[in-house]
Amino acid sequence: MHLKRLCRVSLAVLVILVTFACAGGELTKPNIIFILTDDLGFGDVGTFFQNSRQASNNPAKPWQSTPKLDAMAAQGIKLTDHYCPAAVCAPSRASLLLGVHQGHANVRDNQFDKALENNHTLATVLKAAGYQTAAIGKWGLQGKGNAPATWPAYPTRRGFDYYFGYVRHADGHEHYPKEGPHKGPMQVWDMDQEISSTLDKCYTADLFTARAKKWILDQHATNVAQPFFMYLAFDTPHATTELPTQAYPTGSGTKGGLRWLGKSGEMINTASGTIDSWYHPDYAKATYDDDGNPNTPEVPWPDVYKRYATSVRRIDDCVGDLLQLLKDLHIETNTLVVFSSDNGPSIESYLKQPFAANFFSSFGPFDGIKRDLLEGGLRVPTIAWWPGHISPGRTSSEPSQSHDWMPTFAEVAGVPVPARSDGVSLLPLLTGHGLQKKSTVYSEYFNEGKTPNYSEFAPGHRGRKREQMQAIRIGDYQGVRYNVTSHADNFEIYNLAKDPGERMNLATRPEFAALQQKMKDTVLQLRRPDVNARRPYDQELVPAVSIASLKPGITWSSYKGNFPWLPELTMLHASSTGITNHPTIAIQQHETGTGLLFTGYLDVPTDGEYTIYLGADTHALLRIHEATVIDEDFGYSANTEKSGVIRLKAGKHPFRLYYATQTKSSPSLSFSWSGPGIEKQPIPDTTFFHDGALASRASAD
Repeated sequence: MHLKRLCRVSLAVLVILVTFACAGGELTKPNIIFILTDDLGFGDVGTFFQNSRQASNNPAKPWQSTPKLDAMAAQGIKLTDHYCPAAVCAPSRASLLLGVHQGHANVRDNQFDKALENNHTLATVLKAAGYQTAAIGKWGLQGKGNAPATWPAYPTRRGFDYYFGYVRHADGHEHYPKEGPHKGPMQVWDMDQEISSTLDKCYTADLFTARAKKWILDQHATNVAQPFFMYLAFDTPHATTELPTQAYPTGSGTKGGLRWLGKSGEMINTASGTIDSWYHPDYAKATYDDDGNPNTPEVPWPDVYKRYATSVRRIDDCVGDLLQLLKDLHIETNTLVVFSSDNGPSIESYLKQPFAANFFSSFGPFDGIKRDLLEGGLRVPTIAWWPGHISPGRTSSEPSQSHDWMPTFAEVAGVPVPARSDGVSLLPLLTGHGLQKKSTVYSEYFNEGKTPNYSEFAPGHRGRKREQMQAIRIGDYQGVRYNVTSHADNFEIYNLAKDPGERMNLATRPEFAALQQKMKDTVLQLRRPDVNARRPYDQELVPAVSIASLKPGITWSSYKGNFPWLPELTMLHASSTGITNHPTIAIQQHETGTGLLFTGYLDVPTDGEYTIYLGADTHALLRIHEATVIDEDFGYSANTEKSGVIRLKAGKHPFRLYYATQTKSSPSLSFSWSGPGIEKQPIPDTTFFHDGALASRASAD
């Protein structure tokens, strides 16, 4: 690893690298496992909510247990304010994999089975960093087609070396690929082979865990020196609430637990017994006070809840089994494991018996469920585990969101994050070393349904019409709006530090008028419209910023390094800086391994729609405010001009223009626009401004 080229590596990474060097004499990149569950609510996990529910010992409020996840949290860090990107699975998973929030992701709303954008993913970034990559479980982002050869976004076309699991979205609603009756034949793909006919009695949580263990064991046996990244995406506990065939096998890790047998009809060691039959003994005969009257006998839990609790407990056992495997292989101190969920709890049930999320209060102390942008739909139980690097027993309430994992994993792997990522590295938060940057927490979503009419929810949230929804968190304050018909609609504003249940709407108070306006401005400044997911605010003009004492010209910074892509240059150390009249590569000699960042303000003369043109011989990217207007990085075409349209109010708009070359070529960079009363032309020097603070920071670098 060329540390000198990993400009401005955080203190956290330096501590980790020194630790590895002292321990083994060589620098070792840690393995990474990301475990994603399907519709597991914040309140479903013991350490996040169920344990306190149990402690209250109220017979009218049943509880479930997750001892293995509780142990994982006790050995690592619990992130109580971690948000999924969207309140339903496909866009949530897309944002996670792409490292961008829902204002930039190409999969939004309910676009199931849409092809994941051909761009940087967690897998492409880590593969380029030298990792072996695998995806196991639910995908649902493949695009049109009927087989790996025709699916444009099959996992192996998005950076994964190996894939095993359900590709099609609807297949993930059934937890027995061969025998399941609920959705009709399921396809399970092992690379380019469809193998569901061989999967007798394979409950998917067991199947995916056994395959994950087998893949890790094979990787460890054949190439222990190569780090690996695994994306393990369960399709439980979602929807079907089917039961396993039998108790979890005794033991765990290399000494028991689930095992991959690899035989047709006996693929895993729980492929026996009776499908959909085994209830966890903690729940099989559980009773509760259904009428709130202690003088009447308790009644058994309805079957659907016994099933749900068994499904959650099965995930718990699976995670414990995997963590023990890492310990048995003596790689636990060199493996970062993250556990999370794709969205809040569901009320879907494929049984005759309905399912209600308030039986266990799966939404925790919040209002809202899956498909809500209230906290219960967006906040997900998230745990990070890395013995020796994450101190045990820690809890963090620092807000973060799924797109932060791309820069986190890039930093762990020792490579810069691509400039298009919307996230920040959470490594300082996880390790306790370095300064944690603030995350952007943002979501937008459309759904025609209503929030459940649960008595646990605030009256104004019960039976609430959803339609167009939007949420943004700024510090402790969450702005959320439902049934948005115009950008003039106000956000409700809640102080989540004091009011996590969102009971007290502060938006009507005069002292919150400035924050209301900031939220309205910020959501326009950080997102881009999508023609396939139209919003009422798509045609709004992006507001300018008010800033005094601007000076002519813009700041430039130059960076040296063998960049694998266009990096987020603001995270690196500049080799030289200065002021220029306009973006130009003439400021320095053009050579291999050079990055340039131009930062300043565009003085937009008139309200209206502007087309920005960016031409370059190499990788380039333009952000105006925090919105990515032009992305010419992944799969760039040399010496082509790309354009982006953005609606801007008159005034000053901050921008960052990135440029980085990997090979010597004929250097070129052009920056033009057209707009109201302006024919296409180079953006004039009189349009560019910078502030003294920018210049000072650049000089300090």
